[in-house]
Amino acid sequence: MISMLRRMILAFIVSWPMLGAAQYRSQVWCPDNGDGTYTNPVINADYSDPDVIAVGDDYYLTASSFNCTPGLPVLHSKDLVNWEIIGHAVRRLTPDSLFSGAPAHGNGVWAPAIRYHNGEYYIYWGDPDNGVFMVKAKNPAGPWDEPVLVIKGKGMIDTCPLWDDDGRCYLVNGWANSRNRFASVITVRELSADGTRAIGDPTIVFDGNGTEYRTCEGPKFYKRDGWYWVMFPAGGVPTGFQVAMRSRSPFGPYEAKKVLAQGHTNINGPHQGGWVHTAQGEDWFMHFQDKGAYGRVVHLQPVTWKDNWPVMGRVPKSGYCGEPYTTYRKPKSSSMTIVNPQESDEFDAPTLGQQWQWHANYDQSFGMPTSLGCFRLYTWKSNRPIWHTPNLLLQKTPADNFTATTKFKFVAKAENQYGGIIMMGLDYSALVVKRVGDHFELQQITCKNADKGGAETVTTLARLDKTGQDENDYQFAIHEEIYLRMQVAAGQVTFSYSHDGQKFKPAGSPFTMREGKWIGAKIGLVAQEPAGTTNRGWIDADWFRVGK
Repeated sequence: MISMLRRMILAFIVSWPMLGAAQYRSQVWCPDNGDGTYTNPVINADYSDPDVIAVGDDYYLTASSFNCTPGLPVLHSKDLVNWEIIGHAVRRLTPDSLFSGAPAHGNGVWAPAIRYHNGEYYIYWGDPDNGVFMVKAKNPAGPWDEPVLVIKGKGMIDTCPLWDDDGRCYLVNGWANSRNRFASVITVRELSADGTRAIGDPTIVFDGNGTEYRTCEGPKFYKRDGWYWVMFPAGGVPTGFQVAMRSRSPFGPYEAKKVLAQGHTNINGPHQGGWVHTAQGEDWFMHFQDKGAYGRVVHLQPVTWKDNWPVMGRVPKSGYCGEPYTTYRKPKSSSMTIVNPQESDEFDAPTLGQQWQWHANYDQSFGMPTSLGCFRLYTWKSNRPIWHTPNLLLQKTPADNFTATTKFKFVAKAENQYGGIIMMGLDYSALVVKRVGDHFELQQITCKNADKGGAETVTTLARLDKTGQDENDYQFAIHEEIYLRMQVAAGQVTFSYSHDGQKFKPAGSPFTMREGKWIGAKIGLVAQEPAGTTNRGWIDADWFRVGK
């Protein structure tokens, strides 16, 4: 009895940071094998350029969010395997003029670093067009302060601070060739002690040009036993490897070694990430793997120190370059909680689920939660393709194989208003309900090479008899209640629809997923209509569910 009570108390203590929010367990990907081991990826979704910290027995992770808002997702874990989204550090991107009204695909938040210093949490990131930004908070779940522009300028990316033992602060970063026409160098400069401004100029501490270390980027800054460490990937995103370099000074000179590579495994990359030292005395490294259309998913590798070098993954018989594990024992932890990043949403709360993001800074005309048990997404007025639509309500793909189904009522007040479910990327395809005259049609809208101005093709699949109308409305409206579904398997998408939620009819042509601009393909809802002065239509989404 005492032992059982002790376990109950312990379970309560280790789970308290998550109290107040329902813990979500995915039906399509759970890395925790339930036997003390885990299977990579620990987050099978597009959390590109992950960085992680340990604060006591808690772990916090953030990742690139580019043009999507809210940005800078913050995830929490008790064991580095089971993760839950607890908030976002940025509600709106600045300057507002660049990130409102239309998606700024691929711009915005690049490769952040999260740190804990003097009782506060900090996140730094590089916006390649505007400079180095920082936000801070007392609580990693928020609220976070408004962003501070630490360094104004172009091309600075992949920024990471280090507060030294004497209180001085340094910043390491990479450079974007697309903005400066140079790259493959890593620089260090000094910041003010509060980390809000540069007080020194950058110094090149590593040059990968003309070597196998080309495309060196994504550096993270650490200090261990008097040594300064910079860990970074090189050799390209899908084909590269991890490098660790050390020095007795933050400005070098540094000596470097390759410490993790794909080797004979099927885990390509293995690319940018973060090292964490746990309260239990273990060392781990989280990195991403580029999975094409699915984005950059997160893996966890053990770190073994060998001759004062951090060998990541499986330790080789000779040398210092490890290979990634697919399955390994979990980090030491007292937590037994299994939780995964949120996917499904019943739209019953006054706020959206943490998994949802817009494609641009939010405007209240996009849509709103309701107290009616649904989320209302208004049609966006535009004569341009969906690629330019800012109020796409999207989330990351959660696994290689899954099904996403939504139930909604589409209310149309004018002809050519439409709404439906979408797989969004550089190529995209949507299954939509569109008003044509006094009835609805089921249509598939598909576009290839959207980023290069590719045209949309529209295929009418079926006529749908409207399920209701309201002649007493201030503007005559008709509506359709329907279930739309996408099934994803090995990068292929098939659509179907139903009027009762039980029997689904295949709809349209199969579609091959494709990644977005620096992000994986995303799933969610679209609602649009021609530009003009007509009253908007809307989707009342009852729920959006992800399963097998």
